[in-house]
Formats: sequence, C-alpha cells, structure tokens
Amino acid sequence: MARAFRWLLPHPLLTLLLTLVWTLLQNEVSAGMVVFGLILGIIIPWGTSIWWPDTPKGFRPGKMISYSIIVLWDIIVANVQVAWIVLTVPNSRLKPAWIVVPLDLRKPEAITVLAGTITLTPGTVSADLSDEGHSLLVHVLHTDDPDAVRDEIKVRYERRLKEIFS
Repeated sequence: MARAFRWLLPHPLLTLLLTLVWTLLQNEVSAGMVVFGLILGIIIPWGTSIWWPDTPKGFRPGKMISYSIIVLWDIIVANVQVAWIVLTVPNSRLKPAWIVVPLDLRKPEAITVLAGTITLTPGTVSADLSDEGHSLLVHVLHTDDPDAVRDEIKVRYERRLKEIFS
C-alpha cells in the first residue's frame, strides 16, 4: 500500500505546499481553487520525480529553521549595507572582488543551499562551483578584505550547513 501511495505522491509535503501556494496566489479560497491546486500539487512532483535526488540522510529541520532566521536577518542587513554603498561610494572607489571559498561540504543539497544563500544576500553572488565541488567562486560588490568575507561565509553559513546536513 505504501509503495502505491509513493508512486502517486512521490513528495507528499511538496504536494501540500504546492496546493497551499496555488490557493494563496489565487487570492481566493474556494473549493475549485483548492482542488485545482491539489491537481497541480500531484502532477508537478509526479512528473518531475525522476529527476529528484534521493532524500538527504541526516537532515535536521530544527537547525534549518534557525539557519533560515539567520539568513533572513543577513538579507535585511545586507540590503541596508548595499543601499548605503550605492548611495555613498562612487563607482571609481568600489572594491569588487572574486573570492574562492574552499568547501568542506560534500552533499550536493548542502552546497546548493550555501550557493543560494550567498546569492540571496545582496552584494554577493555565487558564480561557479568547481568541477569536483570543492570550491565555490563568489563575487562581492565591495570589500576591503576578501579573506574576511571568505571566513565569514565559512563560519556563518557553511559550519551551520554541515550541522544541518550531517
């Protein structure tokens, strides 16, 4: 029975999330919208399930919540910092930098979350991952100390992701 259920709903939480998001995007809660959201929530994960990797082992959702709060705070702070840089630093005095961040992470999901975190934070962009997945190339809008940026990424984000995806 469980196998048949998994075939129909390969990712039940994603089905639920897609149904909820569809209903919220429609800005009206009606039976028709919920049913259509449920249909989308079944079809999308089912149709894409062959490309999904296996579920990560050792994932800690509780630690992911605290990580998400830290990232949201960092995004808010970085928005203010980037706005200040844009408004006060002339283009000729900007100090952009390319930084290579060596990775201790090995799980693809963890590396993806790290790269996404860096890109979501204003002023930084994840540009490339080495072929072996051992380093990440990051562009920084303005920094006086590229090594400090690299160290902050490793301590603030990578260390926590190692705990989450252990």
